[in-house]
Amino acid sequence: MAGDGTIGKACDVLDQVAAFARPVRFAELLESSNFPKATLYRFLQTLTNQGMLSYDPDRQTYTPGLRLVRLAHAAWTQSSLAPIARPFLDILSRETGETVHLAQLDSNQVLYVDKRNAAQPIEMYSQAGKVGPAYCTGVGKAMMAYLDDVALDRAVSQQSYHRFTDKTLTSEAALRADLDLIRSRGYAVDDEEHEPGIICIACPVLTSGGRMLGAISVTGSTERMNFDQLETWVPRVRRVAEQIGAEAQAWRFPETRPGAETDRMQAT
Repeated sequence: MAGDGTIGKACDVLDQVAAFARPVRFAELLESSNFPKATLYRFLQTLTNQGMLSYDPDRQTYTPGLRLVRLAHAAWTQSSLAPIARPFLDILSRETGETVHLAQLDSNQVLYVDKRNAAQPIEMYSQAGKVGPAYCTGVGKAMMAYLDDVALDRAVSQQSYHRFTDKTLTSEAALRADLDLIRSRGYAVDDEEHEPGIICIACPVLTSGGRMLGAISVTGSTERMNFDQLETWVPRVRRVAEQIGAEAQAWRFPETRPGAETDRMQAT
């Protein structure tokens, strides 16, 4: 991002290597890079020397390095709901037989942090570690609906409103109306809004004080079910979301009194 200097540029290179999801050669990186050849090479060398990237001299390819993997694992363990939610997701997956997702917001987009495949898997975009749109996914809308006013205004303004299907919400007004409905009934739906043939129900994961931590969903295919069938799982999904929220609050995301973070920063 602009203004982030050298660190921001190095992160861009890391993102570029990771996006290939396979070992990648310098020429491939250069083809899609915004950096000149010498600059890109310098960043790759530095990141490799620091263990953030790994270089295979025989194949002449780059992959994410072990140091980056360790940092990612630490972030996943300390900041993600995934370790806490895992046993609850396992149970929900077995009960429904459908695809189960766990997601959190990352820069006002959906970050899928865990997934359980259906007993009869279906092809879909979502995978753990992938980032998706918030305005047209069940988990995204479930999370946005429970943001405070300031955070919600920011999130809504940062959506792209690209039309993926004929049912995609493509305006701020349409999204806000849907978010009002979600708050009134306590769950969100994705009615083929992101991918044709894919439908889901989603519930927010909240603390006892109403702070939004993430969302879970059960996803199915219109080839196998309709919304009436899928919505029979809403009470169970809501209960699992409540269990995850209570467990997360007890162990990792406690409620804090207003101003506590400001007090802490001033004290240091």
